Amino acid sequence: MFKYLISIEPLGLLYGSAGAFLSPDNLVGRSGENFPPSAATVSGLVAAHYAEQKPNSEEFRSLKLAGPFWAKDKAPQNFYVPTPFNFLTAWLDPIPEPGKLRVGKITDFLQFQADYQQWQNRQGELPVGKFDRKSWVAIRDWKQLESGNIKSVEVHDKSWEFLPHLHPELQTDQRHTVDGRLFLENSVQLHPEVCLVYLSSLEIENGWYRFGGEGHLANVRCETLSLETQKLLDRPVGKSFALITPAIWGSNRLSYRYPPAWGDAVTVLTERPTPFRYRFGGSDPSKPKRLSRGRYSIAAGTVYITPEEKSAWHKWQDDWFPKEGVFLNRWGCGLALPLPCISTSESIGVA
Repeated sequence: MFKYLISIEPLGLLYGSAGAFLSPDNLVGRSGENFPPSAATVSGLVAAHYAEQKPNSEEFRSLKLAGPFWAKDKAPQNFYVPTPFNFLTAWLDPIPEPGKLRVGKITDFLQFQADYQQWQNRQGELPVGKFDRKSWVAIRDWKQLESGNIKSVEVHDKSWEFLPHLHPELQTDQRHTVDGRLFLENSVQLHPEVCLVYLSSLEIENGWYRFGGEGHLANVRCETLSLETQKLLDRPVGKSFALITPAIWGSNRLSYRYPPAWGDAVTVLTERPTPFRYRFGGSDPSKPKRLSRGRYSIAAGTVYITPEEKSAWHKWQDDWFPKEGVFLNRWGCGLALPLPCISTSESIGVA
């Protein structure tokens, strides 16, 4: 399904959504942070390329994308994916040195105890201490996560930082602020040795492209996805697996924690859902751009245990995903990899 790897290096800053309007009584605005850009954003980039280079091509209809991921620019094939939530991670240095990526390690992992309906560590105990759930692990270390051999596995913190800027909200007919309100804009600075990574079923030409809603220039490279990663993505996920991209399950009106077709006996280790929305494209500049229906996405890193074995992601049914023009698996929603080491019993229940 995914044959190509697209790496994106921005020229300067990107923007990770804007915060809420601010006032002297409401100095909160970081809730609007959203980075890296979703695969839907890259879909717009690919659509613009095909509209210009191959205007009558039917290839774009079969496009499948997945992401976001990131990688060190010298090794894009060994990209980083969200660490599954059942792996407990801790940072080696609380505050990394300037210009260096923060590195951590996996201290333990949780297994689901069906008899007690609990997630416990390998000693059969509940975890004690403070752990970080927002870490990233290299795709080539996934086999070690599957086997439970975690001693040599490193995890990394996010490779970007937010640089918020305050702007006044201006009136539409004159350059005066509206009741003194301020607008928080979250610019994002990516580490200089890092690039964003997305998987694609179609190839695009290398070059400079306009990327994201602000249309900032970015250097885009496309190369063949390594055979090792293609084989990993083509494997059946079995009865236990973890998401490496956010998932949007359900219908056009309802969002679910997992597809209703999976039945009731599903165990889930997840975090609270986050809003998901994208902007529709269009070639007519005189018409306003439309927003998609607002939905909730299940976080990447979510772990599932199901009573029945599941095939590889690209063989999952389209109707498990909402449809708005296209089914949302077009953008890799719910892309999953196997994790057979997380259940201690064949019998499972809801958790």
